[in-house]
Amino acid sequence: MSQFRPLAGVLRGSGLWMLGRTGPGRQVFNPHRGCSSRATQPSPSALSSSYVEEMYYSWLEDPKNVHESWDAYFRNAQASSPAAEAEERRPSTLLQGRALSQTPAMSQKVVEDHLAVHNLIRAYQIRGHHVAQLDPLGILTADVDSFVPSDLITTIDKLGFYGLDESDLDKTFQLPSTTFIGGQQTTLPLREIIRRLETSYCGHIGVEFMFINNVEQCQWIRQKFESPGIMKFTEKEKRTLLARLVRSTRFEDFLARKWSSEKRFGLEGCEVLIPALKMIIDKSSAAGIESVIMGMPHRGRLNVLANVVRKDLDQIFCQFDPKLEAADEGSGDVKYHLGMYHERINRETDKDITLSLMANPSHLEAVDPVVQGKTKAEQFYRGDTEGKKVMSILMHGDAAFAGQGVVYETFHLSELPSYTTQGTIHVVVNNQIGFTTDPRMARSSPYPTDVARVVNAPIFHVNADDPEAVMHVCRVAAEWRSTFNKDVVIDLVCYRRFGHNEMDEPMFTQPLMYKQIRKQEHVLKKYADKLISEGVVTLQEFEEEVAKYDKICEEAYTSSKDEKILHIRHWLDSPWPNFFTIEGEPKRMSYPPTGLNEEVLKHIGKTASSVPLQDFSIHSGLSRILRGRSDMISKRTVDWALAEYMAFGSLLKDEIHVRLSGQDVERGTFSHRHHVLHDQEVDKRFCVPMNHLWPDQAPYTVCNSSLSEYGVLGFELGFAMANPNALVCWEAQFGDFHNTAQCIIDQFISSGQAKWVRNNGIVLLLPHGMEGMGPEHSSARPERFLQMSKDDPDRYPEFTGDFEVQQLFDCNWIVVNCSTPANYFHVLRRQILLPFRKPLIIFTPKSLLRLPEARSSFDEMTTETKFRRIIPDEGSASKNPSKVKRVIFCTGKVYYELAKERKQLKLEDVVAIVRLEQISPFPFDLIKAEVEKHPNAELIWCQEEHKNMGYYDYVRPRFLTVLSNKKPIWYVGRDPAAAPATGNKFTHLAELKRFMDTAFDLSAFEGRSF
Repeated sequence: MSQFRPLAGVLRGSGLWMLGRTGPGRQVFNPHRGCSSRATQPSPSALSSSYVEEMYYSWLEDPKNVHESWDAYFRNAQASSPAAEAEERRPSTLLQGRALSQTPAMSQKVVEDHLAVHNLIRAYQIRGHHVAQLDPLGILTADVDSFVPSDLITTIDKLGFYGLDESDLDKTFQLPSTTFIGGQQTTLPLREIIRRLETSYCGHIGVEFMFINNVEQCQWIRQKFESPGIMKFTEKEKRTLLARLVRSTRFEDFLARKWSSEKRFGLEGCEVLIPALKMIIDKSSAAGIESVIMGMPHRGRLNVLANVVRKDLDQIFCQFDPKLEAADEGSGDVKYHLGMYHERINRETDKDITLSLMANPSHLEAVDPVVQGKTKAEQFYRGDTEGKKVMSILMHGDAAFAGQGVVYETFHLSELPSYTTQGTIHVVVNNQIGFTTDPRMARSSPYPTDVARVVNAPIFHVNADDPEAVMHVCRVAAEWRSTFNKDVVIDLVCYRRFGHNEMDEPMFTQPLMYKQIRKQEHVLKKYADKLISEGVVTLQEFEEEVAKYDKICEEAYTSSKDEKILHIRHWLDSPWPNFFTIEGEPKRMSYPPTGLNEEVLKHIGKTASSVPLQDFSIHSGLSRILRGRSDMISKRTVDWALAEYMAFGSLLKDEIHVRLSGQDVERGTFSHRHHVLHDQEVDKRFCVPMNHLWPDQAPYTVCNSSLSEYGVLGFELGFAMANPNALVCWEAQFGDFHNTAQCIIDQFISSGQAKWVRNNGIVLLLPHGMEGMGPEHSSARPERFLQMSKDDPDRYPEFTGDFEVQQLFDCNWIVVNCSTPANYFHVLRRQILLPFRKPLIIFTPKSLLRLPEARSSFDEMTTETKFRRIIPDEGSASKNPSKVKRVIFCTGKVYYELAKERKQLKLEDVVAIVRLEQISPFPFDLIKAEVEKHPNAELIWCQEEHKNMGYYDYVRPRFLTVLSNKKPIWYVGRDPAAAPATGNKFTHLAELKRFMDTAFDLSAFEGRSF
């Protein structure tokens, strides 16, 4: 039977030879039984492999050649499975031509040859891209290792790999169901099979998709690239493509002529990017997309703004004018970093479409998660759960796509429920060089796009000098995203005609490449010549199209000279209609009290301490926590978790969406939050009580993120851009973990408004406190945030109107360290009630979460109460301030340690402790009042952080400004150190005792000069 097994595999008998099949109206066939219900069954002794093969081949030639029992056997065997399977099992014409005349050995060769051809087809599908003609310069293969697979027929002798030779080229073979190269044909000669495979996989398109573990998706891709004639374009489509290439190319030519010595990071060498993006947008618009959010690096940005987003050309050209004055809107940014938002009609589909290109810094790929976050937010607010209305397009450079870790982090958000945007189209502008670095030195993977394989995203490599191939790939990518809602990557293999910027000399490091580039004909001329030779356009029509766009550019250039002032807000990428005035100013410069009616507090507290679903079994430990909450509500007090619950819940009541994201935020790192309850008996059954507060409330989103800071914080920043009426919070697992997202903090959050006139109200929750947990779990690095705060330490601010609101309006972000749950509650609510948006940095507690002293009364949260920027001493020292000998200013957890020590030493009458709750912007007015209230007191700044960290370097010059430099403020705290905290518990306690002793030694600074 050994010879018979390959044949059985080809025929796919579905159990034909070994299993009996039964069913209504179906005869029973089983070769191990000697009969059927209607005809004499061949006997078991007759079932030798060669005999069965001979019977089968004879029957194929003519059913009359065999006994009627064999005829019935073969007929019913074929009829016993669905038609599609029968068609798959139908032997090739080659098999049909081999009947009784063939020996068993010859039959075996036929089967082996078919299997070999099937393997050959699969080899091209898997590895054909390695020999595709992708490099427009003809210098390199697009993959670094120049790998030529041994199983591709690059030379005739390679047929031997499959046990075939040149004589087999004209033999006809049955095509498997896993290829579409035959079109309507089911058989092809081997020579034609190889030719069609090379056309599909080894031309100007290289397709990587066989790593995808979904058969339906693989079949879909095969059909899009293998079907004969699939890459056909109408004359209208070709003319449109040519017109778009004209605009892309002539725009760069115009800039080069007018401003030859200016950096503009032009698109020369990849002009096809513009028609590529427009094809993606056209096809997506046709599929129902109404909004496209884009992110990209600097190369080609001005061209994309002009010819894709359709920014007015005069607004772009005036950016090159060195005499253009800046409006008083911020510090601004260079022209190739700016973004834009534009609503227009898509000419191809005649549908409205909104295009948004996000502003971004020079930090390549940093904008990726920001774009994804904004896309997710727009989908969320539109109720677009399947991504049918809003999508994102991300453009990348080849070196950055391979080198920047945030690309990987962003990919890993792509299919997480609370982060997916239902598929992103990635377009890599593959210059085959990074600044001056050769790809062989820039990555270890063959392609720059290999990172995309981790999420089963298909990768389409394409030669950027073949515009029609690029258009086909873009069309397929848009259809893929629309069909499967998954990421897809287009690798535009191109070149960079000039250096990294127009002033750079690339010949220093890439002499051979740039000699070839200088000889390289422009893609516009290549494609125009092609269409002229095909008779699609005439030379005159082409020249008229060029002249027409040149005239548009010249007219825009002339009008751009009338621009005298640069308004950054004209480049805003995320407008908030009706939130500001038409001029972009706040509608008022005040905010209402942040306190709540007590009935609202009780209602939220009741929900926070119960399970709103019936028959829901919670953990016994959680039952104790809920009982504890209920007990606090009955006593009109709240701890940290309840205060947060009340802030969030009250905003939801006012239809403000609240989103809390980060590592383990659902439960909380310190097991205090428990916003998602899990049924202990039913797997995957959970409850979010916050979504059961009010009938018409806004939704509450709380989501554990992937173990990423850079990507997730960027995502939440983007989410917060979409809507000012939402509270978007990102919580670090421990405060110091934010430093792996430092790029987002420095380049977007701290400076985003100054650079791009872009308000953002994101909230960062950073657990902070010196508690003997070692150097990594202690400090949220407050000194870094304070150093980047822009308020002037040497000038006492003069404001008319509300000092607090004016200060907040002028700052770049707000930094707080609350010492009470009530103040935490108020600052979260203030974030939404302010008439503008600023990032809010909150250093949140760890041990205070359960400290009995760190609780607040309802009285601190009810109507007419609000956030307290400082909390003065409210004990016995406040009754007779003139007798106070020392005022200790501090912030955060250290207050409770100071208060405890003061009580033990019985110094409540002579030592006052003032808590600085809002550190930046610095509350000059309130600090001044406290200083004046204690005219005879010595002033101390006490912190638990080391002297070179924490708050001291920020507060000291501001205190001296309040004091007019006439009086010192002494430092008490840990000595300077390199690490944020010790890893030794004994040392930690010794340091604490030492600075506590100093804080209450009233003679510690006697004789010290100021």
